[in-house]
Amino acid sequence: MDFQAQYQQKLTTADEAVKVVKSGDWVDFCWCVSTPVALDQALARRSEELTDVKVRGGILLHRPAIADVPNAAEHFSWNSAHMGGIERKLISEGFAYYMPIRYSELPSYYRSGNSKVDVVMIQVAPMDEHGWFNFGPSASHLKMACEAAKTVIVEVNRNMPVCMGGYDNYVHINHVDMIVEGENPAIDQMAGAGAPSEVDLAIANLVVPEIPDGACLQLGIGAVPSAIGRMIAESDLKDLGVHTEMYVDAFVEIAEAGKITGARKPFDRGRQVYAFAAGSQKLYDYLNNNPECCCVPVDYANDVARVSQIDNFISINGAVDIDLYGQVSSESSGTRHISGAGGQQDFVLGAYLSKGGKSFICCPATVKDKKSGELKSRIRPTLLEGSVVTATRTNLHWLVTEYGKFNAKGKSTWERAEGIISLAHPQFRDELIAQAEKMHIWRRSNKR
Repeated sequence: MDFQAQYQQKLTTADEAVKVVKSGDWVDFCWCVSTPVALDQALARRSEELTDVKVRGGILLHRPAIADVPNAAEHFSWNSAHMGGIERKLISEGFAYYMPIRYSELPSYYRSGNSKVDVVMIQVAPMDEHGWFNFGPSASHLKMACEAAKTVIVEVNRNMPVCMGGYDNYVHINHVDMIVEGENPAIDQMAGAGAPSEVDLAIANLVVPEIPDGACLQLGIGAVPSAIGRMIAESDLKDLGVHTEMYVDAFVEIAEAGKITGARKPFDRGRQVYAFAAGSQKLYDYLNNNPECCCVPVDYANDVARVSQIDNFISINGAVDIDLYGQVSSESSGTRHISGAGGQQDFVLGAYLSKGGKSFICCPATVKDKKSGELKSRIRPTLLEGSVVTATRTNLHWLVTEYGKFNAKGKSTWERAEGIISLAHPQFRDELIAQAEKMHIWRRSNKR
């Protein structure tokens, strides 16, 4: 088969390609750095011809053109499996909506037909000599979306890193209907966490000593996981492994420090496994054609049963608020949506079940109200009304703030209340004790 001849036959312009979209269609923009650019702009130019086009995606790193057309919500809606700052703003504009899911189940939604998809538009690396287009650092659920779609359109970007090592991380030209060559923009970068604060370092100093040689790491997004990653890179730890949902810059630092070998993993030995990646250009350069890094579908990376088979699995994630029962909210503050469930439930439970494993929920004890400047506790008697529970109290393992760490495993309600309150800012502890008494989860004999 002459793949180059086939390529030329399917090559078209973005404006021609988007003509396939009809009012009422479900259109997949796929995920994170694979979100199309030229096709998005072309679809926006068709806005006056279209109504109720439902676009699905997640973790936007640039504002889509379809959100900026006049009366955008009449023509398009954004339906996101995970949200960041751009999407939070789109929610307030009445344009975006969250899809409450366990991210690990997303591939199965396409296989089962639960996630209808008429058209897939996806940014990919250039075709190789065998006719394959690599999805870049986003295996995630993209192959399943392509298999479920009636029409597959790829937007080729020469700057997309080729991410190797896994499976279902390519689509073949035989399964592509149209090819668009955009202007090869730089791949979207995710802003780094910057220099760690004193609070970040205090939390990191409590977590890193709990990590043994040979541990397998999962890091979430944020300042605290980033600070922990940097501290690991500077530590004496050795033979670490990586099996994570998201690959972030901290892993590059740890790998370049010689800490990652993956030698003690029971499977995927020597390989850093991840479902998607976002970060700096340095990260993309590190992943490009690197056979040590293994980009896999999210139902492999986040599988609880698989994670639990890895001894000494260390899961490190953040939170918005925690209550005295040990319920963790990482998605919303009251009814104000912030991010999404992602894979936190999967990795919290996988690490909890791992032999020697530890799941850490890391959270600064306080936050300043942006309007009033008032200091507020992130540890609350109960979660704010409307707050979504991301990790349940039955799965809480280690909770860490700058004031200490507490292992909630096997603890009764009063033991949890005592341990969690000890991690709160001192100015809030008396009120938390008083509330715990009202909730009947405080033993008077333990009152200080």
